[in-house]
Amino acid sequence: MKTTIVLIVFSLSLGMSAQQPLDTLYANEQKNVALFFPEPVRQGITGAPHFVFTYNRESQQHFGLLQAHPGPESNLLVVTSNGQLYSYILKYKPDLTQLNYFVAEKQSIGNEIPIKEVIDQKEQKVDSLGRTLPYLKRASDAVLKSQTQKVASIRVQDIQLKLFRPVYYGSEVFLKMVVKNASGIDFEIDYLNVYTLNGNDRRQSSFQNLPLKTLFAYGLPKAIKNGETRSFVYVLPKFVLTSSEKLILELRELKGSRTLLLQSKLQ
Repeated sequence: MKTTIVLIVFSLSLGMSAQQPLDTLYANEQKNVALFFPEPVRQGITGAPHFVFTYNRESQQHFGLLQAHPGPESNLLVVTSNGQLYSYILKYKPDLTQLNYFVAEKQSIGNEIPIKEVIDQKEQKVDSLGRTLPYLKRASDAVLKSQTQKVASIRVQDIQLKLFRPVYYGSEVFLKMVVKNASGIDFEIDYLNVYTLNGNDRRQSSFQNLPLKTLFAYGLPKAIKNGETRSFVYVLPKFVLTSSEKLILELRELKGSRTLLLQSKLQ
């Protein structure tokens, strides 16, 4: 009963007016019905115990398995590693005609981070992309407060830089970062640049750096004092890394020699 209530409240928070009819999945106790998602499955919840959705909780994978026992219809909510939500109606069926479902990202009902709710079309101040500055601030704040997954980290002379999984929304990408200073000396920021690195590890000369323009920086401090941990968000134009590309963060100290160079394939 508690699970059912949670699912109902969660669905209501997405906005009743934006709801689309949900697809129906059929399952039974004799066969596994496999669902393949564009991102690894982080969580899967069914609304009734006679439907069971299993997935790898220790090492996230792109698929989950559904089985069912006879009983009334229910629902399934799946959350992938990038926060996308997928919702289905579940029904028991003795004879199954489909055992595999390949889910496209466009079938998502939304993202667990309520960025869409912070858009205010009445705001007057607009940036060069047509986005309002208050929108960017509130969306960045929502990302900053979210429990996204860490994807990379580096520590240099007791200065630690962490990067969390990007949040994609519309034409922008929101990058949440955290800097922790345990060096004993305040760290003044000269710059934090973001760019992609494209090339082959075996051919160093073939590497190419492509700077990524920062549209908006939210909460970026001028300095991180000794003992402080500061979180902030960069908003960038939407990008997707290829298999040969890495995302690079370069954090440089002002009036000092400390530099952190973080690389990630965002996997």
